[in-house]
Amino acid sequence: MHPKSISVNRRQVLRGAALPALGPLFQASAGSAEAQPRSRSVNRNSAPSDLKITDVRGVTLASNYDYPIIRVDTNQGVYGLGELFCLDMISQALLLKPFLVGKNPLQIESILGQIRQFATQGPTSGAYSAVDIALHDIAGKVYGVPVWRLLGNKLRDKVILYCDTTGIPDGQRYGRRMALRKKQGFKFFKMDLYTSMVADKPGAVDPRGVATDKGLKYMCDIIAGVREGIGWDPLAADHFGRLTVNDAIRYARAFEPYQLAWAEDLISARDWRGFKKITDSTTTPTLTGEMLFGLEEGWKDLIDNRAVDVIHPDVTNGGGLLEIKRVCDYAAVQGIQAAIHMANSAVGQVASAHLAATLTNFMVLEYHAVDIPWWQDVVTGVEKPIIGADGYQLVPDAPGLGIELNEAVVKEHLRTPSYAVPGGYFEPTPMYDKPLIGRHALGPYPHVDADGNLVNDLDEHTGTQPGR
Repeated sequence: MHPKSISVNRRQVLRGAALPALGPLFQASAGSAEAQPRSRSVNRNSAPSDLKITDVRGVTLASNYDYPIIRVDTNQGVYGLGELFCLDMISQALLLKPFLVGKNPLQIESILGQIRQFATQGPTSGAYSAVDIALHDIAGKVYGVPVWRLLGNKLRDKVILYCDTTGIPDGQRYGRRMALRKKQGFKFFKMDLYTSMVADKPGAVDPRGVATDKGLKYMCDIIAGVREGIGWDPLAADHFGRLTVNDAIRYARAFEPYQLAWAEDLISARDWRGFKKITDSTTTPTLTGEMLFGLEEGWKDLIDNRAVDVIHPDVTNGGGLLEIKRVCDYAAVQGIQAAIHMANSAVGQVASAHLAATLTNFMVLEYHAVDIPWWQDVVTGVEKPIIGADGYQLVPDAPGLGIELNEAVVKEHLRTPSYAVPGGYFEPTPMYDKPLIGRHALGPYPHVDADGNLVNDLDEHTGTQPGR
């Protein structure tokens, strides 16, 4: 069959598989996949009406990326864990402390509504997201239910993962590496495919750093090598470099014979018109969205205009559990599937699995830490291994996220020096007790300085790491 006809059918399947969300919060469930959590009663060790947030602290783990993890403490000993996006700074979340202390953490939507003004399409969105995750962890523990139950029905007991793999310019070597992933049990794969991987070939890359037609043939040879390694299992590709809309169309069309699951982030996710043109010009499915925050702020135009085939939100960056649930349910109405981006620690991974379990249009969840041996040891409580030998991740049924931090392992991998103020293992944060004003206004957003000038600068509290 011609690749175009195959791909068109695949796109129809992608869109047809997404359905509207089901059921209200705490709706009665039926069947084994809808089993009630082990703990059905409210935690009698707490008085929910008297629960108050008392502190916000954080740690940053050094890994393939940084893992910024926060802990929201309460007056009754119940605390919640949350995680910022892997390229954000823990200080962004600590700056929210004055807006959280004294609040009842069970009033999740009220708290999030008050701090949403500080969330932007940038590093502050991770702070908002981390708070959302931590509040859900607390609420689940207090009410004795897993986080998925706070979001909706549990539609699956385990979620399929896509195994992310860094690039190798030699297609045959790349294929052998991916074949090892398949032997580990993974059934869905993603490859990095930087244009720079063929830059040493004569005539492969133009002065802009974009692949020529000759260069695209070399890039396709790399894909072919991976296909030899894993066969025709689902395979996505990412990291092509800075492309124009027309360049992206050339790339996507060149990839069509290899039936990719998607081509990722071909252009900026903010350019929905450009993505619409790309999507309509190729049978290679398109995907974007890991850097977008908020349904109204970032996603609505992409979804309303069916500008991409698959959305790719990140729970630690796009607004947390409630907001990404809104985004995915909205996309489901348009028949668009959701692949969940995740490049963080096991805290973010488990939180994402809770969300994925409730989505009617769920496609696949990312796993980015296959080469990090200590990754799963950061947490306890969840069944090990976190990532099963069948390429799936089990969804916890314990209250809250169902995990705790392994203090010894966390301390072993703390970022030194820390980008946070202070560093160490959940050290006190008195320097964040009061809101910062003027130059130190929360986050990198426009504000008026002492001289009445509109500025948008960063200071030592709100700067971001390279690569954000």
